[in-house]
Amino acid sequence: MDVFMHRASTPMTISSEERAFFVGLGEHIAQLRKASGVTQVQLAEALHVSQQTMQAYEVGRRRIPVSALPLLARSLSVSLEELLGDTPGRAKKRGPPSRLQQHIERISQLPKPKQRFVMEMLETVLAQASR
Repeated sequence: MDVFMHRASTPMTISSEERAFFVGLGEHIAQLRKASGVTQVQLAEALHVSQQTMQAYEVGRRRIPVSALPLLARSLSVSLEELLGDTPGRAKKRGPPSRLQQHIERISQLPKPKQRFVMEMLETVLAQASR
């Protein structure tokens, strides 16, 4: 069991599962931050913490306060679900698939040469539409 220091400097023990969660969350935050082109310093300033604290969050040495999650998500331009690693829209969408999704499913069942042909056609149409 790992020991984390609480704000009042009292040790708090967390389980290995909780530790793994915070390490994974920190890694995900680092990925989102880098993909957004944001530095640790910039993100730390947005959260009103030091760069060292931000680095500790990203490597899982410190737990990110729940109260900081909404601001962190906004700073990275993602939803809370995305921040926590839950990709929205995939499993939550209800009802029948859209026509586009049905076509994509059908195309994925085609042999590879036909898939390439369809992709080339789509790329041609999209290139013409963007002119």
